[in-house]
Amino acid sequence: MKTILKLIIPLTAAIASAACSKYADNDAATGAFSLRIVVPDGTEQQSSATTSTHVATRAMSQDELLNTAAIKIYNGDFTGLIREFVYSDISGPIYLPAEIYRIDIYAGEAAKAQPKTATFDQKSYKGSQTFTVTAGVTTPVQVTATINNAITAVSFDQSIAATFSDYSFTIGLDKENTAQQLVYTAANAGAEGYFIASGFEPSLYWTFKGTHADGSGAFTKSGEIAAVEQGKKYTMKLKYTEHNGTLSFDLTVDTSTIDRDDQIIFEPVSTGLAASSIYEIWAAHATVHADVDETEYGTENIFFEYRPAASQGEWTRTAATRDSEGMYSAEITGLIPATEYEYRLLVPDPSTKEPTVTGSTLNFTTEAAPAIPNGSFETVSNADDESWISFYDPDSAIEADRTKWWDSGSSASAGMLGASYAICYSDAETYKDGTRSARLQSKKVDMVVLNKLAAGNLFSGEFAGLDGTNGKVNFGRPFTGRPTALRFWVKYKGGKVDYAGGPEGSQLTTSDFDKGQVKFALGTWSHSKYGGSVSCPIQVNTSDTSTFWPIESIDGTIAYKDLILQGDGQEGEWQQVTLTLDYKDETTIPQYIIISAAASMYGDYFAGSSSSQMWLDGMELIYE
Repeated sequence: MKTILKLIIPLTAAIASAACSKYADNDAATGAFSLRIVVPDGTEQQSSATTSTHVATRAMSQDELLNTAAIKIYNGDFTGLIREFVYSDISGPIYLPAEIYRIDIYAGEAAKAQPKTATFDQKSYKGSQTFTVTAGVTTPVQVTATINNAITAVSFDQSIAATFSDYSFTIGLDKENTAQQLVYTAANAGAEGYFIASGFEPSLYWTFKGTHADGSGAFTKSGEIAAVEQGKKYTMKLKYTEHNGTLSFDLTVDTSTIDRDDQIIFEPVSTGLAASSIYEIWAAHATVHADVDETEYGTENIFFEYRPAASQGEWTRTAATRDSEGMYSAEITGLIPATEYEYRLLVPDPSTKEPTVTGSTLNFTTEAAPAIPNGSFETVSNADDESWISFYDPDSAIEADRTKWWDSGSSASAGMLGASYAICYSDAETYKDGTRSARLQSKKVDMVVLNKLAAGNLFSGEFAGLDGTNGKVNFGRPFTGRPTALRFWVKYKGGKVDYAGGPEGSQLTTSDFDKGQVKFALGTWSHSKYGGSVSCPIQVNTSDTSTFWPIESIDGTIAYKDLILQGDGQEGEWQQVTLTLDYKDETTIPQYIIISAAASMYGDYFAGSSSSQMWLDGMELIYE
């Protein structure tokens, strides 16, 4: 089945009468035809308006594929080329007399001025269709452009690696011309190669080279695959047969590529709403789409209207943005989380030019907007141990506050050394929201067997135990919302550094003042990769600097923002901070959230000031 991509080529052709000068433009004529690119990607089409923007097999972007598509129109009797365009050069109507024509479509590598005959990067597409132009009639034309590559995929049996070093497999349409060849090694084994194979029954020529491990030197074998065909995939697995010293390979010809995802279909443009992708629907804003036949409606007075589906109240109107020819969208803001909305498309009435509803409505439901449990740190208990405060209470009247969400290094310092070494407190004297705040206090652990800095900290996650006298922490909590920001109150006092150190290039010295930090991140981190637990996936072990993961850049991070507070030895004032997330991936739904604060930002390195303190209060997630 096919899924419609948002790639549209509107090609307007007003139909001139046969009496007109041959091929002359004539805007007095009526009738039109238009074309749309539709690319199947292997997923099932839900409706004629369902859209997708994912084509994993193409190196060119959607816009590049669209703008570089080559269109050629010939006389139907093959007497000559009468029109030739690149899509991006089309600026107005194209007029044709009422006759029979053939249209050819080229896209991808084949549409380039100097296409590569052999490439690992870009497929090529070609298609043809005859059509008849009738004066005064709109003629819809559909062209299917199928893949016109011979495709290769080469892999190596274990016997190859065991027998040869520096081995490679070269395959191409010419034995000598490297521009028509591709080279496979262990590094790119299994990759698809794309060849523009032309002429009568072209061949693919191959050569294997390697250095034999038995010391006999260079080894070379060559061969030919005759009469290769466009649209077929030639899958090869090479192996070495030891008993007679020969190289052989299995060759499988796969004809499924055309059926799977390798067509570009040009079909008539329609006008109507196009369903949004799930990741375009946020808690408080959403992006909606529509296709508009500009030959009929033009480009002005195109709007969307929306309202809560259950309200049946007044519609709110917002102007559509023209993304490209025939494609329109709008970002709707100020929405209510977890609410179903209905929306509709308005286009200009052909007579009055006033915006008029066309087609049926579509619906979407905004995401939920989950809150941070105990974000103002009002709920406290000694549920974990009498030696330190925990920011949850199994007996709380608030259900979300009955289980642990926040944890701190007090679980390690106070748990091992006693209550006087707690490094996170509930402060009922200094607060900004409610009746108390969380106070993070860095402390000197100065004992006979231990002299370290214990940095005051608080984080979403769990203390994971001790490695000797060093702590292990699992960061993150399950979370599927997509907030735009974290807002909170913070006050900071960064003392003079008495424990020097830190990461290479950023070390603190005893001449410096300490720094505090608050980190905020969303992601899909794997606990099996980062050492944590299913519910708290990222583990930091202060005995092992390789676990000091750079959250802002590791695999699985969807969005990140942090705040660094520079100390000056003085206790600062309360300030409200908004950390607006930088989303590097807006198409993936998070699985976890990390909020981590430290009075000494290099506490993992046991560096900072034992007099540093940080107060936090009123933490809330913003959804805009």
